[in-house]
Amino acid sequence: MATRSLMSLPICKSNLNTNFAIFNSDYTDHRRTFDSGRSCPQLHKLFTINCKLKQRYARGALGSGDHNTQNYNAQAFGLQRISQNENGDLEFTVRDSNTLPKPLSLSDQSLPVSQGSQLRVAYQGVPGAYSEAAAAKAYPNCEAVPCEQFETAFESVELSLVDRAVLPIENSLGGSIHRNYDLLLRHRLHIVGEVQFAVHHCLLGVRGVKKEELHRVLSHPQALAQCEYTLSKLGVIREAVDDTAGAAQFVALNKLRDTGAVASARAAEIYDLDILAKDIQDECDNVTRFLMLAREPIIPRVDRPFKTSIVFTLEEGPGVLFKALAVFAMRDINLTKIESRPQRKRPLRVTDDSSNGSAKYFDYLFYVDFEASMADAQAQNALGHLQEFATFMRVLGSYPMDVSPSN
Repeated sequence: MATRSLMSLPICKSNLNTNFAIFNSDYTDHRRTFDSGRSCPQLHKLFTINCKLKQRYARGALGSGDHNTQNYNAQAFGLQRISQNENGDLEFTVRDSNTLPKPLSLSDQSLPVSQGSQLRVAYQGVPGAYSEAAAAKAYPNCEAVPCEQFETAFESVELSLVDRAVLPIENSLGGSIHRNYDLLLRHRLHIVGEVQFAVHHCLLGVRGVKKEELHRVLSHPQALAQCEYTLSKLGVIREAVDDTAGAAQFVALNKLRDTGAVASARAAEIYDLDILAKDIQDECDNVTRFLMLAREPIIPRVDRPFKTSIVFTLEEGPGVLFKALAVFAMRDINLTKIESRPQRKRPLRVTDDSSNGSAKYFDYLFYVDFEASMADAQAQNALGHLQEFATFMRVLGSYPMDVSPSN
């Protein structure tokens, strides 16, 4: 059996047996503490069919070692057989999902040495997810590492299991991904870039099935919502799952002829599904913005468009938020995003007014993106001004704006 490659494995958080210390901040009173009881992610075995494997197989370039690796990976994914048809394309036969191997843990093997300068980039989901494609756009020729959860991707960067993470933060139709805003504050990673990725949903089904034969469709809740019109016309039952590619994988592994999946065209290729319909989203302009995260910040520059992301809190009072935003307006700094999130450690603030008695207010964190580099004196002055009345402020990152086409 061929040697197992650690970074081809998805990362998840079950069967934990190692603790690590992460530096956190208490944002209500500015005290910093160490949380030594949090668990590190483990590495679990789940096959990724790489497009390069298909190309090499079609060229007849696979040697005996590659062939063994191919067979092993086929077993890990749940494929019973990989063959080559008369056109030179790979054909996959899916076997029962109950025979999938058990996941590996971190203690099963040591970390392999990274090959050359290739970056390892974590993303949430399974192969074929839109996040995987966004990672490839952000870091061409990177080694994409699937993770079960968003938090696992954060922790894998902190533990140096990977070099970067590419995670969604907002969608033009669905809005903000609140979980990742919360994780940006909880973890000590830095935003080092952004990438905008156009989402094109496809309706997938097992080979030979027509879309009229489908009774239900699986996908991520946002994907289902974004394809409301098409799915309503089909009259199918919609069922939400964790991610789009995971839905495609489930349909393929279980050979569900009455069930379809909303996912990417790449997911159809990976899991050997037919594309029953393309671009089924209700709106053509469906773009997701992803953040690129690293352990260390990059050096801000002024020779190209930059964006800076910050988070801060304010005391309760009339016009306080107006004053906070005015520090940017008076310096002609454009805000591109503002998001409020409740403080989990201090959700309510109680004030004592002698005339009105006690009052309770929700205590919020404010996330702001603005178009300026931290190397710009105007941006530095704006944040210095904000610090005069903000009870807490942190720069999450100053990074190049994505000005490339989203397609």
